Amino acid sequence: QVQLVESGGGLVQAGGSLRLSCAASGRTFSNNVMGWFRQAPGKEREIVAGISRGGDTYYGDSVKGRFTISRDNAKNTVDLQMNSLKPEDTAVYYCAGDLTWRPRGRIGTNVHEYDYWGQGTQVTVSS
Repeated sequence: QVQLVESGGGLVQAGGSLRLSCAASGRTFSNNVMGWFRQAPGKEREIVAGISRGGDTYYGDSVKGRFTISRDNAKNTVDLQMNSLKPEDTAVYYCAGDLTWRPRGRIGTNVHEYDYWGQGTQVTVSS
């Protein structure tokens, strides 16, 4: 059974930092794209960041320069370091795994391109 389990969410003041971690079990994702998405109340789920099997990265416009995605293939984990957090970053953050083989550098940005999802972790940024 494949599982993605997120951790590291919480409450932080604006300007602060949080580090989210996603641990995969049941299969290795070392050859697959992994992504972080978020969903705020009343809004659609949106891509935050993605990382290819080769380590290429993609960031949503609203988080560029503040968030960093990384992966440890040996541990089957993917992390999201979030700095300079803003109240508008408040959302449930989801880890996702894409089972489709993608050419190097190709990172899906649509929820429909991902096959496995974690249960989500709440991030709340107070002003």
